[in-house]
Amino acid sequence: MADQPLLLALDQGTSSSRAAVFDAKGDLVASATAPLPIQYPADGWVEQHPGDIWNSQRQALQDLHQQLDEEQRRAVVSCGITNQRETTVLWRRSSGSPCGPALVWQDGRTADICQAWKADGLESAWCQRTGLLLDPYFSASKIRWMLEHHPEAAAAAAQGDLCFGTVESWLLWNLTGGQRHGSDMSNASRTLLMDLEQRCWMDEFREQTGLPANALPELLPCRGEFGHIAAKLPFAGLPIQALLGDQQAATLGQLCLQPGEAKCTYGTGAFLVINTGDSIRRSSDGLLSTLGWTDASGTPTYCLEGSLFNAGTVVQWLRDGLQIIEQADEVNALAQSVPDSGGVMLVPAFTGWGTPHWDPQARGVLVGLTRDSNRGHIARAALEGIALSVATLVELAGEALGRGLGELAVDGGAAASDPLLQAQADSTGLTVRRPRNLESTARGIALFAGVQCGLIPDLSAIAAHRQDDVQRFEPQINTERRRLQRDRWNDAVNRSLGWHG
Repeated sequence: MADQPLLLALDQGTSSSRAAVFDAKGDLVASATAPLPIQYPADGWVEQHPGDIWNSQRQALQDLHQQLDEEQRRAVVSCGITNQRETTVLWRRSSGSPCGPALVWQDGRTADICQAWKADGLESAWCQRTGLLLDPYFSASKIRWMLEHHPEAAAAAAQGDLCFGTVESWLLWNLTGGQRHGSDMSNASRTLLMDLEQRCWMDEFREQTGLPANALPELLPCRGEFGHIAAKLPFAGLPIQALLGDQQAATLGQLCLQPGEAKCTYGTGAFLVINTGDSIRRSSDGLLSTLGWTDASGTPTYCLEGSLFNAGTVVQWLRDGLQIIEQADEVNALAQSVPDSGGVMLVPAFTGWGTPHWDPQARGVLVGLTRDSNRGHIARAALEGIALSVATLVELAGEALGRGLGELAVDGGAAASDPLLQAQADSTGLTVRRPRNLESTARGIALFAGVQCGLIPDLSAIAAHRQDDVQRFEPQINTERRRLQRDRWNDAVNRSLGWHG
């Protein structure tokens, strides 16, 4: 393996950072993971320290470097970065010091800012230009809040010393020793500051945030020459040649290269992404139009996306909150200890709803409890709640595309759960396809870097073999039972909306 060229993927997620090397076929050679702390200082607030994000990614990089022998290290020819999206970082250009915490994509504290923008009549134009909605999920309102509440950020802005970036931008800055302040178009399309069709920053919306123009990162294609890893870091001198948001990278990792092909990633949240080719497809039901990726010249592939804020967090809650399991993977045996959920339903809106309701005030709901309900029923309801949330996205995507999805590729940590994927097949009526390697995000950015450096001539050749090593889950319930389940689910979801406790 060592004499084969290798590709380095940095995958910075919400709860951990990964570094991995792949060969030119997209097969994993080695990987390392480092944990990442997360803070919840108030209801609906979700923060991380920018220094922790960088230190976690650097630790994973260091651990991977130590795993490889000298020959393997020399074989690594290119690096790609993929990341949790929308999470917002402000820092000083002069020192690289953060100007406050990173506001994580799940953070809902900026609901009032978004509401004020809506009251000012900005939503229609904003949505048309960006393909997104005015929601705390995206970066724009987070920037406004930071500038209003962190004096260090406001001072840096006034002094012309402020940098804004999402996580790939923060990592690129640190990896290059402050030599490159840039953001790729896939991540930029999630900020509410980039025109989706023209692929440029929009001054009129930037001005709403209070962000100076000189604080914006350079807008970059998703493939290109973005600098080199700085001296004294592991893999020093290695070119950085690909940048992608994590959901776009997972879509590439699943080789959803043709319009209509779809994947769902179950990580901290759950994200359904459908390739729509060179056309921007729009939904009136809360799905987002977003940029999937570009080639080195900036030519785009677009996607349609449904975003759910809680998936893996549901299992974490069973472990850490309810304490009915000790390890996350115990949820599977517990869920399979009962024949069904016993009428229990868990709506996982712990930090608000994304698609289709876009309600930051929504909260989780557990309904249908009886004296016979036990922890097995709750565990099963938790997995089914994730699957039913995704099933709504699948239905809306079919309506937006004018045809149903053929099958659903899945990945992410929670996709290791057989009962979750069986529930997903049952609730959608689709075949669910799980690859052997669930780390599609890291694989996608590695393959993308491989194309840029010339190691991989065409991803379609790899796609021809994607069926070779997958497991399929087929629906096991009939249409009528599926309809009844969805009706009960929709009733439970309605109870979670607009919750003010």
